[in-house]
Amino acid sequence: MTHKTGPWLTGIAILVVLGGAGAMYWMNLDKIEEGFAEGNGRIEATEIDVATKWGGRVAEILVDEGDYLEAGVVVARMDMQAEMAQVAEAKANKAKAESALETAKAQVYQRQAEVATAKADLARQQSQLNVTSKSDQRIQTLIKSGVISQQDADNSQGDLQTAYAAYQAAQAQIKAAQAAVEAAKSQVAQAEANINAAQAVVDRLEQTLDDAVLRAPKPGRVQYRVVEPGEVVGAGGKVVSLVDLTDVYMTFFLPETEAGRTAMGGEVRVILDAAPQYVIPANISFVASVAQFTPKAVETRDERQKLMFRIKARIKPDLLRRYAKYVKTGLPGMAYVRIDQDKAWPDRLAVNLPQETK
Repeated sequence: MTHKTGPWLTGIAILVVLGGAGAMYWMNLDKIEEGFAEGNGRIEATEIDVATKWGGRVAEILVDEGDYLEAGVVVARMDMQAEMAQVAEAKANKAKAESALETAKAQVYQRQAEVATAKADLARQQSQLNVTSKSDQRIQTLIKSGVISQQDADNSQGDLQTAYAAYQAAQAQIKAAQAAVEAAKSQVAQAEANINAAQAVVDRLEQTLDDAVLRAPKPGRVQYRVVEPGEVVGAGGKVVSLVDLTDVYMTFFLPETEAGRTAMGGEVRVILDAAPQYVIPANISFVASVAQFTPKAVETRDERQKLMFRIKARIKPDLLRRYAKYVKTGLPGMAYVRIDQDKAWPDRLAVNLPQETK
């Protein structure tokens, strides 16, 4: 027994064929060209926490969430009134030590002058001793011939002893003056040490004051104000969180067969869902050595192709600086990787960036 196909059934068959052809058309339209691979991901960036080195009260925060900051811009200041008073005290101690140094130096000059005076006196006493000694020698010769009396001889001996004692006293005076010079020099050294110690305290406190001024370490955008003015934070407490706009990348995943052909530094094109008209160039900066999704048992070729490896495509810092105001993290998009270096980028993946504005 045979059945004839009615016109309505033929129409359904035509629709099915046309529908399948349309689906195949749209699938082929979105299909990546041979020699390229694609993966979806999100734009990410390194986060930097601007934190205080010392605990204390936050005096002011000078930025708001969303602000773009250049490196070195002041983000916040800590309340350092007590430390400022300590700096003033340390500087006063340094000035006092400097005054003591000048006094000690004056003492050295004075003691050196006393040494010079003592040496001059020694020379005078040496000369007097020589004269007295020669005079006594003549008197002792004359007394034998009876020209002078014994009394004169005794007086001459007394003068000689007195001159010799004066000479010895002058020598002792020089030694005392030289010892005084050394003592004065030690006071100079002590004063200099006190100055250095005072300066070290000043430097330490001024460094503490400088550390209380929190600056952006790199160009970035303020993500969060973690605390507000007046709050007390401990040492290492976070004050502001920044997104580092010099380290922006997209993380995506590729299967084992494509990841294995991906080279470090290889070219990537990124298209964001929010701005599909732009094509952003990037380069492979990381390829995972371990699969992220691994079946329990990898025994067949099909199963091995299910292994997915994490890839990171980094946007060049000079490009980021040019378009810093456009950079936003968290945006989803697609990353296209050229795994066959002999293939040219298709026109739809040619680099296309926003118009730069002054």
